[in-house]
Amino acid sequence: MHKHLPMEEDVMDLLIGGFSGVMLVAIITVVFLWRKDRSRRSAWHWIFAHFLLFSIAAYFALRAIKFDLTHVQASEEISLLLGKAGLAWGVGMVCLLVGIVKLSRR
Repeated sequence: MHKHLPMEEDVMDLLIGGFSGVMLVAIITVVFLWRKDRSRRSAWHWIFAHFLLFSIAAYFALRAIKFDLTHVQASEEISLLLGKAGLAWGVGMVCLLVGIVKLSRR
């Protein structure tokens, strides 16, 4: 039996690197847009909260993927990690929607 979810050797590094690269581009873009429109500071804070919560969700999801399958309660631990990831993602999406609504107001 595999100790972890069977994947090619460098897949986890590619997932982490790809996520980090995309998140870096997104953060730089939002910082640039925020500097152009400082009057809606509250909206940009909500969008940054989304990025933070989405990163936390990705962290929990990646931990679930690489969890030790030989652990006595692997199923329960993986389910808990995926539940945490889903919760962080859901709250992050609400933050993103609040930020979008605040940006759309004139």
